[in-house]
Amino acid sequence: MTIVLLLLVASGIAGLATGLFFRVWALLLVSPATAIVAATVLQSSEFGFWAGIPIVTACLMMGQFAYLAATFHLYRGELSMQDETDGEPGKQSHNHIGGQNE
Repeated sequence: MTIVLLLLVASGIAGLATGLFFRVWALLLVSPATAIVAATVLQSSEFGFWAGIPIVTACLMMGQFAYLAATFHLYRGELSMQDETDGEPGKQSHNHIGGQNE
């Protein structure tokens, strides 16, 4: 049981780190790596194939939820439909670019 909790915590930390430092495309590398590491650890701990599938799935879900939490934490207050419809750049946008082409 300790191995399962350790894998879930490690997946959550990997998801948080990915969400804080990288874009969503980094999940294309982090998710398969998480699944391979989790499957390897579970296999070496003598978990069966059918017992390992829900654990690896839970690890992947934990990483995804942690990524979403980190992303929402970074962009809190900036994610609104108003930014998309009013045409004004948000806080993270480059306000000075429009005047460079004139």
